[in-house]
Amino acid sequence: MKEIMKDLFPLLKYLKLYKKKLFYGFGFILFSIICQSFYPLIIGSAIDDISNNSFRYSLLAYIIIGLSLVVIGGIFLFLTRQTIIVVSREVENDLRNDFFSHLQYLPKSFFDKVSTGDIMARANNDINNVRNLLGPGIMYSVQTFFRTVIIFIILISINLKITIIAIIPLLLISLFVYKVMRITYRRSLLVQEAFSTMSAKAQENFSGIRVIKSYLREAFEINEFNRIAEDYQKKNLSLARIQSYSFPMMFLFTGLSVIVVIYFGGLGVINNTFTIGNIAEFIVYLNQLTWPMIALGWVTNLVQRAIPSMRRLTEIMNLKPIYDFKNLEIIQKPNFDIKGNIEFKNVYFKYPNTDNYVLKNINLVIPQGSSIGIIGFTGCGKTTLINLITALYKVTEGHILIDGINIENIPLIDLRRAIGIVPQESFLFSDTIGNNIAYSDSFVDENLLLRSAIIAGLLKDIESFPEKFHTKIGERGITLSGGQKQRTAIARAVYKNPKILILDDSLSSVDTETEKEILRNLKEFMENRTTIIVSHRTATIMNCDKIVVLDNGTIVEEGTHSELYQQRGIYYKFYIKQVIEQELKEI
Repeated sequence: MKEIMKDLFPLLKYLKLYKKKLFYGFGFILFSIICQSFYPLIIGSAIDDISNNSFRYSLLAYIIIGLSLVVIGGIFLFLTRQTIIVVSREVENDLRNDFFSHLQYLPKSFFDKVSTGDIMARANNDINNVRNLLGPGIMYSVQTFFRTVIIFIILISINLKITIIAIIPLLLISLFVYKVMRITYRRSLLVQEAFSTMSAKAQENFSGIRVIKSYLREAFEINEFNRIAEDYQKKNLSLARIQSYSFPMMFLFTGLSVIVVIYFGGLGVINNTFTIGNIAEFIVYLNQLTWPMIALGWVTNLVQRAIPSMRRLTEIMNLKPIYDFKNLEIIQKPNFDIKGNIEFKNVYFKYPNTDNYVLKNINLVIPQGSSIGIIGFTGCGKTTLINLITALYKVTEGHILIDGINIENIPLIDLRRAIGIVPQESFLFSDTIGNNIAYSDSFVDENLLLRSAIIAGLLKDIESFPEKFHTKIGERGITLSGGQKQRTAIARAVYKNPKILILDDSLSSVDTETEKEILRNLKEFMENRTTIIVSHRTATIMNCDKIVVLDNGTIVEEGTHSELYQQRGIYYKFYIKQVIEQELKEI
């Protein structure tokens, strides 16, 4: 029980926000149950009057009073749902918003190891399980408590002996529920994990549908999904089997209670210590207790589903951002006016839970307003290097300084506001091309939008679209070519007006002439700003103020194009090879 309370404790802060509504909801429950608990007494009195042929009130009076109690109780039950169930939806909305917001600040290493499908399963299925506990779970728990207490008080006042005998089978339900509860908990956890796996597989298939079709792997993927779905089905059936025992056993025990009442109540009628009306009252009350006993099992099921779900949500909510500067109050007001001086001091880096260093002893100075090109073989650490500048990962050893300040002491909001990055894979949102370019701002500046498109060499393409900047580009920019996607991503970074611009092999899908045009435009735009260009092509970086060559995670060459050419090292080999390839292509 202590462990359960620990898992559900984070929900208290959400419930406190709606404590007034919950208080009213509990009051409505109490009034509803009071009304419902008195109409069996009306039925019993009417039956006694009929059997004794001595009417204290007319039958119409009994009907009116009984009907009134039922209607009033129904109104209060409606109000109960309008408060407690609504609160559960509001808490669900708050929890989902907090969960989504928290995800935005988690480091990239989290998304490297946790699949999108798993995150979606937590955001949908797990939060819904928690919502069910807070809505129906709380409502039926309170109803069960109030109804049981009030009915027991009434039954004891009628006949203590029969009440004690009648509740013995009901007490067996509690013991049975306790046993089922422990098994249900373990199986619910397995179901949640299987659901996450299935969601992850589905998401991966939909994202890679073009690859699946091009390699004719539809049948293979269907079989794989069926295998995972079958495992999910088996675990669900295992959970359902244990839950299927609950309801029949509860009806069995409540049925035994009714039989006990009829037997001992009948003896009381014979001995003139009990009336037929009392038997009717007992039976109606035991029927009213049937649902609370069933609800007890159902709420137990909700609790068992909610606990592992809340635990899975808490696992993520307890994760900290890479640097703990999640201060939303300064989002519109920078504390640091970043200029663009960057310095690496003895930087080492290895990815979490790995042993091999991807970067080793990196010492590099990038002055404000300068341009630097980074080149090297695939897997040498180029992208990792720039990811450290944007604090997507935290350095393992050493320090990165921005304007002389350790990057760990600069709020992420200020750091990333000053950086515009164009990644290797240009991700575009399912929106208009204009909104994708102006993504960094809440309001679109038409002049800045036009300027960014011109610098990125994209304006001619946009003018050929039917709705210009308002053209929808589909999911992930599906309607654009590879080059158009890259240029849109460049325009998005330029629109941000950054102090530091990073291009991570972001001109690979652009033809040579367009690339030259974009680089000329960027050179003018990035005057007095820091530019970092990562590329496999020497032509892209040869005019940079400095060129750095990475090999196996270390800087092996550094200098201008002419200096590196004269060294006859790795850069020279890259350059000569690409010049020959270009000449052969032209021939």
